[in-house]
Amino acid sequence: MGGTPPKMAEGPFEPTWESLEGFKPPDWYVDGKFGIFIHWGLYSVPAFGNEWYPRNMYQQGSREFEHHVRTYGPQEKFGYKDFIPLFKAENYDPAAWANLFRKAGAKFVVPVAEHHDGFAMYDCSFSAWCAAKMGPRRDLVGDLARACRDEFLTFGLSSHRAEHWWFFDGGMKFPSDVQDPRHAGLYGPAQPAAMQPNEEFLDDWLARTCELVDRYQPQLVWFDWWIEQPAFAPYLRRFAAYYYNRGAQWGRGVAINFKNKAFPAKAAVYDVERGQLDDIHPHFWQTDTAVAKNSWGYVSDPDYKTADQILGDLADIVSKNGALLLNIGPRPDGTIPEGDERILLDVGRWLWINGEAIYGTRPWKVYGEGPTQVVSGGFTDTKRSAFTSRDVRFTAKGDALYAIVLAWPEAGEVAIQSLGTALRLYPPEIGGVQLLGSKEPVQWTRDETALRAKLPALRPCESACVLKITPKR
Repeated sequence: MGGTPPKMAEGPFEPTWESLEGFKPPDWYVDGKFGIFIHWGLYSVPAFGNEWYPRNMYQQGSREFEHHVRTYGPQEKFGYKDFIPLFKAENYDPAAWANLFRKAGAKFVVPVAEHHDGFAMYDCSFSAWCAAKMGPRRDLVGDLARACRDEFLTFGLSSHRAEHWWFFDGGMKFPSDVQDPRHAGLYGPAQPAAMQPNEEFLDDWLARTCELVDRYQPQLVWFDWWIEQPAFAPYLRRFAAYYYNRGAQWGRGVAINFKNKAFPAKAAVYDVERGQLDDIHPHFWQTDTAVAKNSWGYVSDPDYKTADQILGDLADIVSKNGALLLNIGPRPDGTIPEGDERILLDVGRWLWINGEAIYGTRPWKVYGEGPTQVVSGGFTDTKRSAFTSRDVRFTAKGDALYAIVLAWPEAGEVAIQSLGTALRLYPPEIGGVQLLGSKEPVQWTRDETALRAKLPALRPCESACVLKITPKR
């Protein structure tokens, strides 16, 4: 450690919450709605448990601890650092990644620049422990930034450096390589999580995060939860002002993601991990979740969601003024697992047909209707029932209203109660009802109780279907 924070960038923002609450989410973000998150690092080599393997392999009694000793030997002889030579990224093709993300219908891409493990995936001037100087000996982040921009995808970055303060503390409790001062640059302070970070660590955190901004000009910076510690508050204000002013200098809209209460609501974009909100939020927000239920990074036994589940969540999130950041976990050789790729392409095929109801839309008067309850909060997206054909989500653009029916109705008929004349949510006389992706006419009627539509027999897609409703002119 030892990075020195840069001087404040000139611009309209000051490092105060009052000034930072003048932030406005950029149009590319509010309109884009769907992005790709990427957890890729040394933890993909053991491919066991999840991306917290580096911490858990030093937690005595854990599955990862026992697996590590059984597979690689004691942590004193084979530590986390010894995965670096095995992380080669020899088949990494950032252009192919970016092309896949575009086919998936994503509008922005956010790789993890550094996870809790302290191994930077970029060319870090403050550490020798990075992919540009060890392992692949390649600036993995920089190569992806160029490839994504070539595909007209907005590029962002994720930093989990804050959690590095305590991430390897288990290795201080028994003989391990964490205690060897030669490896301090990787294993870090390894302090107890209950202890607040000191000034040296915080200065280094700020210096590294500002370097990411200056070196790669990301338009989104995502932070994990531990920045909510009181010691971080003045550093967050300094970073946000620095970054927002840099964005103004570049002439590009930028944004910060935060969890819990690390920022005031208006000063950045609120993020919910593996969960959603139960109603329309007054401020633009985001869900981050993964294609796999059991890990963010690559593991040998992924428990995948289905594309239908992800698309249902996407529609629900967008109807409530949010965006979805969907994570994949590449292998250590740089290839994207077939299961991850299949899900992305399935999502992309649906968006090719129905993206009109997602991109550039805004919430309607109500987010939707239906029996399936969505509870606000994190870590809930796999704990509820599947959406049904009675679950409908609304988005709006211009004079068009989109009703996204979250499962294809088996009888081919749908009744949308929110559009009944008695509720007066949609006062105009309806001029047309169209099924996106279909050229066949939709037979429909409207009375006090509902708008009823009989869908064409030929399905344009197998997942959620979208009815476009326009007023009579």
